[in-house]
Amino acid sequence: MSLLSFLLNILWILFGGLWMAAGWILAAVIMAITIIGLPWTRAAFNIAVYTLLPFGQKAVSREEYYGEEDIGTGPFGFLGNLVWLVLAGWWLALGHLITAVLLAVTIIGIPFAWAHLKLAGLALWPIGKIIVPADDAPLRYPPRRP
Repeated sequence: MSLLSFLLNILWILFGGLWMAAGWILAAVIMAITIIGLPWTRAAFNIAVYTLLPFGQKAVSREEYYGEEDIGTGPFGFLGNLVWLVLAGWWLALGHLITAVLLAVTIIGIPFAWAHLKLAGLALWPIGKIIVPADDAPLRYPPRRP
C-alpha cells in the first residue's frame, strides 16, 4: 500500500468508513446466524474489509479478472444477488448513499463521497466480485497506443 493510499484510508476511517464497515460486518453476522444466509456471509466479510480500507484496492468481476465464468458470475450469481438485494443490499446501499450526501457537503469530503457511491453500487450487487489491489485490476479500456 502506497503512502497516499495509507493516508487516504486513515481519513476514510474517520469520515464514515468505520461505521459502514461495521454495517457490513453486522450484515455478515446476521447472514451467518440465519444459516440460510451462509453463502453471502463470506462476501459480506470481504467487502467489510474493503469498506474499511478501500484506497489502493478495487472491486472487479471475477469473470473479468480470471477470464472465465464461475458459479457466482453465472445464473446462480444473479439469483444470489437478487436475494442479497432484498435481504441486505438495499439498506447497506442506503447507508453508503446517506454518508455520501453528508460528505459531499464539504469540499474535502467529495472524494470520500465518491468512494461511498461506488460502495453503494457494490452493496446492491456484490456476488461475483473480487477485491484486488488497484494495480492488479484489469483495465476497463485498452491502453492507448502512441
